Amino acid sequence: MVGRVGKWRSVWNWIQWRNCRCIQQRLLHEGPDTVEELLDRHIAKNKTKNKNDNDEFENRRQLTSTRREALSLYRDILRATRFFVWPDSRGLIWRDVLRQNARTEFEQARFETDPEIVTRLLIGGREALHSAIDKLAEKNRHHIQNDNPSHSHPR
Repeated sequence: MVGRVGKWRSVWNWIQWRNCRCIQQRLLHEGPDTVEELLDRHIAKNKTKNKNDNDEFENRRQLTSTRREALSLYRDILRATRFFVWPDSRGLIWRDVLRQNARTEFEQARFETDPEIVTRLLIGGREALHSAIDKLAEKNRHHIQNDNPSHSHPR
């Protein structure tokens, strides 16, 4: 008796699967009913696109790309500032000063639309970040060598 229930259960599952598949196939076809409607929706629009639409698409693509790059740079700056833990002459921690300066510069350039200027700002920001990290690493190496003369490399 159990074998028969299992058999009917699998037949019932097969019928449900088949009905569901047919319904899905019908739902996928909810597009245009005629060839003319299909052409109007897809091909006719491409013919009417002019150079301004293509330029706008390219500008949006570049904006998205530069926006991602700017966010990446900003995150990298925030990560790098974690290592600047000593106070400046006013008693403020360098990490906070650097983060505030980065925030101010990014806010000032927020609505810049000229791709050349945006690219120049991103490149300059990357170079400044790498320079600051290199200087920090060099200072740490120098500090370690002065603290442990036995670990310094022979010249």
